[in-house]
Amino acid sequence: MGVSNCSITLPPTQQVPLPKEYGVTKPLSLAGPMEADIQRTKELEKFLGGAGLCESAEEAAKREGVLCQLKQIVKDWVKDLTRLRGYNDQMVEDANAVILTFGSYRLGVHGPGADIDTLCVGPCYVNREDDFFFVLHNILVEREEVTELQPVPDAHVPVMKFKFDGISIDLLYASISLLVVPDDLDISSESVFCNVDEPTVRSLNGCRVADKILKDVPNIEFFRITLRCLKFWAKQRGVYSNVTGFLGGVNWALLVARVCQLYPNAVPSMLVSRFFRVYTQWRWPNPVMLCQIEDKEFGFSIWDPRKNPWDRTHQMPIITPAYPCMNSSYNVSASTLRVMTEQFEFGNNICQEIDLNKARWTALFEQYPFFESYKNYLQVDIVAADVDDLLVWRGWVESRLRQLTLMIERDTSGKLQCHPYPHEYVDPSKQCAHRAFFMGLQRRPGELVQEGQQFDIRGTVDEFRHQVNMYMYWKPGMEMFVSHVRRKQIPSYVLSDGYKRNQTPRLMSGQLGEKPVTIIFRSRSRERGGLERKRELEGVEESHQSLDKRPSISPPRRESPSPELIVGERSGMLLQQCFSTVTGGKRKSEEISNNVTNDKMQFAIPDKDVNIEQRKSRRAQCVESEDGCVYQSSGVTNLVEAGTSRAPAHELLRLGHDGYAAGSTGGNSLRSSQGDLYRAESKSLLNNPKAARGVLTSPDSIGSESVQKSSTGHVSRLSVTSTA
Repeated sequence: MGVSNCSITLPPTQQVPLPKEYGVTKPLSLAGPMEADIQRTKELEKFLGGAGLCESAEEAAKREGVLCQLKQIVKDWVKDLTRLRGYNDQMVEDANAVILTFGSYRLGVHGPGADIDTLCVGPCYVNREDDFFFVLHNILVEREEVTELQPVPDAHVPVMKFKFDGISIDLLYASISLLVVPDDLDISSESVFCNVDEPTVRSLNGCRVADKILKDVPNIEFFRITLRCLKFWAKQRGVYSNVTGFLGGVNWALLVARVCQLYPNAVPSMLVSRFFRVYTQWRWPNPVMLCQIEDKEFGFSIWDPRKNPWDRTHQMPIITPAYPCMNSSYNVSASTLRVMTEQFEFGNNICQEIDLNKARWTALFEQYPFFESYKNYLQVDIVAADVDDLLVWRGWVESRLRQLTLMIERDTSGKLQCHPYPHEYVDPSKQCAHRAFFMGLQRRPGELVQEGQQFDIRGTVDEFRHQVNMYMYWKPGMEMFVSHVRRKQIPSYVLSDGYKRNQTPRLMSGQLGEKPVTIIFRSRSRERGGLERKRELEGVEESHQSLDKRPSISPPRRESPSPELIVGERSGMLLQQCFSTVTGGKRKSEEISNNVTNDKMQFAIPDKDVNIEQRKSRRAQCVESEDGCVYQSSGVTNLVEAGTSRAPAHELLRLGHDGYAAGSTGGNSLRSSQGDLYRAESKSLLNNPKAARGVLTSPDSIGSESVQKSSTGHVSRLSVTSTA
């Protein structure tokens, strides 16, 4: 008996298309919102609207008008150059340049007064050096609408910064291998990389990354609301600043986009809560990626820690999604990562309370109490002859603050941590052009140290001073002062209304039960013998005992939540701070009376006694290599060999500038930090006294400018010392 061939016919069913998957992993949850989530989202949007984060319709229309005028200016500029170079009439008629936007404006999350990051793409015969920075620059100078024009041709990503009818513009330029640039240029096509240099690649990538982010998120509108919320939160909590080692606009956009991929059906209130939940538990340095990293045939460097030892040193890799993929957050240090991790924990705790209806959104956006969180601070005061000089001097010094953080981590083996606060302050009582920055200091949480342990950062501060004073465009009047202030001596002009000086400092996570340590913080302008230095420190302690009615800081008080600082001077001690106002390049000493607290002590470190002629002489020794890196032509004395390899000084100095920085960018425009605008990454290798003695330190505790792979495959620190 045979078996019949029977078939069962099922009723037709509706084919449900599979949802598109985003990211390099599957979503963590496909759950949609509940009624409570929708209600919390409405409350969040109402709060953001009341915070004034969105521009008015009038300002939006003004921005559009400015962009239209700028597009016409660059088109006329290219046509004029085409005519001058002898091309025929048809070529002149077809000549074109396009203006593209990127950053927060392209992502749709810009706020009132924000700048517009723009890219001008021109034909192959219009170059950057002469045509963009000279011809177009002169055209803009003649325009009445253009003010505060500042070309920065030597930046990591060359840029012209200016205001057009009051709207801030950052204008980049990219010359691509086309004779005629079409109006509908597809910037996402990798053909734009044919026969272009690395500055052009970095300029193009801002637009490419912004477009790729918008393509890689499930819901653009929810992404924008969440990103606008998280950017506001980061500014309120003091962690929005690429230049000082935190995260810039593009970094926050990538972090938010990844959370949107992990929760594709979540609404903004859910995404904000999940954001803090994810990054509180994230195990850095595992990278955040929106897509797989691809290597193309164009030969540009991509982020790959398997091949590039330098990439292994990154603390918080956040990888851009467009080729060439790069780490957008290479500025982050161990100290700033620690601060951001604490803030993620803060946000996670508040969001948990919001989910339980125990808190409202206003609690999440509380301003970070920076001046209540530490007992000791470094105050960095800068002055200049006028406002214009202060603009460039401030940018330079601010870009170096990240280096000060890295140097303190390096010289204390990471045991002493800094918290640079990304805000600047102005003393209204001072007539000179000036700014002040602050950094909080504390021992690394969980570090086991003996009570009374000392950290000597005198040489660190002197090295920082020397780097800052090596500024190539220094002018008479540009000065900087670094001083130590206790929490109770913080100047009143930086404190918000209602601040009470008698408050006890707020302890961050990891500070409870911390034993106090001592930091020696004193100028080393004149070296003295060990016995004299010891006597001077003893004199400091005796002065403390005679002037302070409270227990002496030796031994330190147990209730101190952060390190105590001892500050001495060349003459033993100073009981006043010196602040220099500058008029026409001449320095005039002026005392600043600090608020004397119960400590009855004021500490200061005067500026180095280097006159203007000495500064000019020192700068005359600086030469610029072909790649723009600065080094001492006559002062390089010792190079620490890594294994058996040895490189010329200028090659060593390029490590931090070009080692992986071909694509390393940050901020909301994928440009590098403001320090790169002044081409200064190389100078952090100068004048390290340990290098002259052949001392190698761990690469984990140093900055990005001082790592090179040895012939044995190990990463070690190379330092160059200078006799200047």
